[in-house]
Amino acid sequence: MILSRVKPAVGGEAPVSFNEKKKKNKTKKTPHLEEYLQQRDYLGALTLLEFQRDVGEREEHADLWICYCAFHLGDYKRAMEEYKSLTMKPECPAEVWVYLACTLFFLGLYRDAEQAASKAPTSPLQNRLLFHLAHKFNDEKKLMGFHQNLEDVTEDQLSLASIHYMRSHYQEAIDIYKRILLQNREFLALKVYVALCYYKLDYYDVSQEVLAVYLQSIPDSTIALNLKACNHFRLYNGQAAEAELKNLIDISSCSFEFAKELIRHNLVVFRGGEGALQVLPPLIDVIPEARLNLVIYYLRQDDVQEAYNLIKDLVPTTPQEYILKGVVNAALGQEIGSRDHMKIAQQFFQLVGGSASECDTIPGRQCMASCFFLLRQFEDVLIYLNSVKSYFYNDDTFNFNYAQAKAALGNYKEAEEIFLLIQSEKIKSDYVYLSWLARCYIMNQKGRLAWELYLSMGTSSDSFSLLQLVANDYYKMGQFYYAAKAFDALEKLDPGSNYWEGKRGACVGIFQLILAGRESRDTLKEVLPLLRSSGNPQVEYIIRTLRKWAKDNRVLLS
Repeated sequence: MILSRVKPAVGGEAPVSFNEKKKKNKTKKTPHLEEYLQQRDYLGALTLLEFQRDVGEREEHADLWICYCAFHLGDYKRAMEEYKSLTMKPECPAEVWVYLACTLFFLGLYRDAEQAASKAPTSPLQNRLLFHLAHKFNDEKKLMGFHQNLEDVTEDQLSLASIHYMRSHYQEAIDIYKRILLQNREFLALKVYVALCYYKLDYYDVSQEVLAVYLQSIPDSTIALNLKACNHFRLYNGQAAEAELKNLIDISSCSFEFAKELIRHNLVVFRGGEGALQVLPPLIDVIPEARLNLVIYYLRQDDVQEAYNLIKDLVPTTPQEYILKGVVNAALGQEIGSRDHMKIAQQFFQLVGGSASECDTIPGRQCMASCFFLLRQFEDVLIYLNSVKSYFYNDDTFNFNYAQAKAALGNYKEAEEIFLLIQSEKIKSDYVYLSWLARCYIMNQKGRLAWELYLSMGTSSDSFSLLQLVANDYYKMGQFYYAAKAFDALEKLDPGSNYWEGKRGACVGIFQLILAGRESRDTLKEVLPLLRSSGNPQVEYIIRTLRKWAKDNRVLLS
């Protein structure tokens, strides 16, 4: 481009007279505020207003327009300061107080917003703001009072729909948006609100279809592109979502601080928690989901106490918050052996799973399954897990819980198959997994596999516990050869205990199986060394009996 330049960048122009220059400048079109506002170029509009204020060319109501542009740029602090300076002037319009209240609301200063709104004259905007404040304060009486003041006009109905959305009444919100869209097809932004509702209802493909219509007209919308990325995350994976988010990063204005924070937050989620400790803590009071995602990060790092500290004071208002509090309490209860935490978890799960809005959703059914799991009512667990298992075929966590429920009801064959589907090394090294899988092997007459599973564990407190479990399960199932080996190992690890009795019974059991023709006679060779390793006086009597039978039946023992 530099080499192909025709006009010189500096100098070299033909001389032009002063009058010609003046005439040329007059033909240049001066940008108008209305043009910037129609194009939603609030930064351009704000720049123009500030320039005019600096040079003394003030637009009518310029100060109010500056506040308006700052507000729509998401710079609520700047808007608040401008509105506050206006309220100091004697000629300040009374409605400025409600505009100031709106900026305070978006800054999270809800009490200050309520005080400012009370100084404004009664108006539909004031009522809508107070309606939302009542929701923030959880004041149901005031909420219903302001609800009754709403009229059947677009602004009021949109306000009502947003309250429905925040109270997780997504279908009611969709109904309002669709009704308004039928009357006002040009209100394309409502497509984004409908798409958000479908996203919350887990209809990610429907959300994507609705969103595509809006993005055809407004391809640079921050909220729409972010929602598209979130849909891709749910439908595909974090990599696909990150690719979509790149479009938002490319167009995000340096003045749009909210978009930057949103992008940083979602990138952490899409990347599986990478950079969580650097990005999420400062955003906890900025983006509502930041706290929840940080809790999830701590849970994945097995830092249950830190997760609990972060969520213990949170008053849940959405199903996701109830579910997460339930999960954290269940994890902490298991870690420290607290029945109180387990009971709290069970109550949270029951609350979500039993609610009218969630009972038929996948998370709702998972909650009921979790509730019954904690109550050890495994038949009920399977009713709920069976209803959603088609969505979780390759989900290791689901299969882990599903297999445990199957095994707890004695369905060991199916449980074994499901346990073996699990790929996660973290789960496969967990004692609960190993103990249940070993039990399934034993109950399915695969004693050798259970013994190999024990041998692969090495020496640890978990391996000792597993050895105790398999020893008793082997004995119970009549698999006396492996029972004898297990009790022999236990006796060596803890000589002062009564494991001799278990080993003695298992050795005699092997002899009975040989007599019944259900065990090879050669196995008797391995029984004798097991008996000799014990110092119990009964050993010699048993060995003499076995030797006599072997001699009479011509069985070689050496």
